[in-house]
Amino acid sequence: MTGTPLDVAFVAELYRRFLPDLRRVRDEQRRRYDERGDVKLERFRVYRALSAALRALGLPPHFKRRFKPQFDDIEAEVTYLLVRAFRPASVVEIAPDRGWSTTWLLAALRDNGTGHLHSFDVFDYCTRAVPRDLADGRWTFTLGDVTQPPNRLPPSIDYLFLDAAHSAPFARWYLGELLPRLQPGTPVCIHDIFPPLERLDRFGEAGVVQDWLAQRRTPYFTASPAAAGDAHDRMVALKRELGIAAPIHRSQTNPMVFFLM
Repeated sequence: MTGTPLDVAFVAELYRRFLPDLRRVRDEQRRRYDERGDVKLERFRVYRALSAALRALGLPPHFKRRFKPQFDDIEAEVTYLLVRAFRPASVVEIAPDRGWSTTWLLAALRDNGTGHLHSFDVFDYCTRAVPRDLADGRWTFTLGDVTQPPNRLPPSIDYLFLDAAHSAPFARWYLGELLPRLQPGTPVCIHDIFPPLERLDRFGEAGVVQDWLAQRRTPYFTASPAAAGDAHDRMVALKRELGIAAPIHRSQTNPMVFFLM
C-alpha cells in the first residue's frame, strides 16, 4: 500500500470497510476494561490523584494487574484498522506499559489470521494484564531497554508503535537509528506528539518529532483536537454515524501521530 495517502478520507474508508469487526473488538475491549480497568472510579479526581501517587511509589500488585489506558478510543481504533489494512507480518511495540495498546494490536493480528507482535518495555506490567487467548502464539515480550545492546529487535519491522520515554534523546534515537531501518510504506505511530497545547514540551519528544515531520514534509494523520480540530470533529461525526460513538474510556486527547515511511 505504498503511496497510500494517510488522511481522514482513507481512515474513514477503513472504518466502513472493517466496521463489523471493529464493533466486535470494541465490545471485547469494553468488557476487558470493565473487568480489569478502573472505568467507574476514574471519573473522580480523588481517585485519579491516589492512582498517580501509588504509581509514583511503585504500584502495588493490584494496580499492576489492571489496565490504565493512556490510549484514547479513536487512536486505538485507527491502530487496529491500520494493522488490519496493512497486514504486517512483524509488529514492534515500544512500550506497552500495562498492555492496553497491546490488546488492540493483538486483536488486529488475530483478526488478520497472521502476524506477530514484539513488545519491549523496562517493566513487565503488561504480562499480567494481556489475556492469554490473545497472546498465545502471536506475542513476544522482552524486558529491558530497547535502546541498549544487545539489539533484540526482529530483523524486519512492518508496523512500528512507539509510546515510551517522552524525551528528546529517545526521539533522536528512534528517528536516527530505528526509522531508517523501515521499508518505504511502513506504518509508524507515535503517541503524545500532539497533546493539549498546555502540555506540549517543545524541547521534548513532541517537539523533536514535530520538527522532523515538518522538515521532511511528511504527510501524517492525527485526531488530536489540539492539532487537527477538523479531523477530530470528522472522526467524532463518523463514529456517531456508524453507531460506535459510545466511549470505552473517558479521554479525548488523541495525541498520536500516524504516518508512512
